[in-house]
Amino acid sequence: MTNDRPATAISAGPPDDSAMDHARGQEASAGGHDLDPDVRRFIRAMAESVAHHPEFNTAPFPQVRRWAEEVRAPWRQGGPAMLDTQDLAAPTRHGEARVRIHRPAQGKLPGLIYLHGGGWTIFSIDTHDRVMREYASRAGCCVIGVDYALAPEHKFPVALEQVVDVVQWLADQGEVLDIDPRRLAIGGDSAGANLSVAASLILRDLPSSPLLRGMVLNYGAFISRCSAQACRRFDGPEYMLGCEEMNGYWRNYLRNDRDAQDPLACPLLAVLGGLPPAFFAIAECDILAEQNVEMARRLRASGVPTHSVVYAGASHSFIEAMSIAAVGSQALADASGWLRQVLLPAAAGPAASTMA
Repeated sequence: MTNDRPATAISAGPPDDSAMDHARGQEASAGGHDLDPDVRRFIRAMAESVAHHPEFNTAPFPQVRRWAEEVRAPWRQGGPAMLDTQDLAAPTRHGEARVRIHRPAQGKLPGLIYLHGGGWTIFSIDTHDRVMREYASRAGCCVIGVDYALAPEHKFPVALEQVVDVVQWLADQGEVLDIDPRRLAIGGDSAGANLSVAASLILRDLPSSPLLRGMVLNYGAFISRCSAQACRRFDGPEYMLGCEEMNGYWRNYLRNDRDAQDPLACPLLAVLGGLPPAFFAIAECDILAEQNVEMARRLRASGVPTHSVVYAGASHSFIEAMSIAAVGSQALADASGWLRQVLLPAAAGPAASTMA
């Protein structure tokens, strides 16, 4: 099967399951031919860059991270200019965490706390700098990126606890930073989406914790296993993220097998009622797509306003291809429009349910 059409959004809101039916019905891999052509070009460019480092999968983690920064460097270039960008050190129980605040305009703005992906193991606020600037410009909010501690040197729950501490710090310091602490959302991609939901679970249950307005969840990892069908269908380098690669990230992150039963590590196991409204960007051609569809379904069943879009022909990490793939730009636009609604001032009324 070949796919020479640009990828499009094929589902929004509750019909996620039907939107994925045709993908589920394919038992064998299409070898990447079902990808949007521009997304496929992005994946091949990534593979060519990684090939310049033959020891990428075996070198010590500090070296792998340096190479990963190099590979991603071209994709963070360009994009919107910010009125102001500053790097700060936020205090956490595990030491200071570097945070980057992108400000698109003057005045007291709402904020999106953004958590980069990379399997809790690689990447940084530098690799995801353009993604964060795009959200800031399109949603009209400050974006606060967090360089949380990486695994396997720092295993669960270190990064999660740092994120919670940064959210609380931001709520305390928001007035000083000219960020409205009453209009904060959280979001991220892949491992960052996992941390976003887990942090929201903790904050939900803490007395006097910051009230987050929403969660932006891009192709998240919500449980430590992929189905055999997902692996048959979308495993392999043609689809950016492989099943054994994902298993390796989980091994890096979790301390032991018991952690895989902890809902703060695997949020698909959690009681989800009372969480902030959620937006899902689901990549159709991704081993994690089924997890995202299921998480969206369970949030809705728990009474959480949830808006989700399955992007046809999109792979894991497709949003980072926004400079060449229209589907990446569309996902940014969709989430940013949703963010503008959920981050409206309280006087404008409860907008959270307007795009459920």
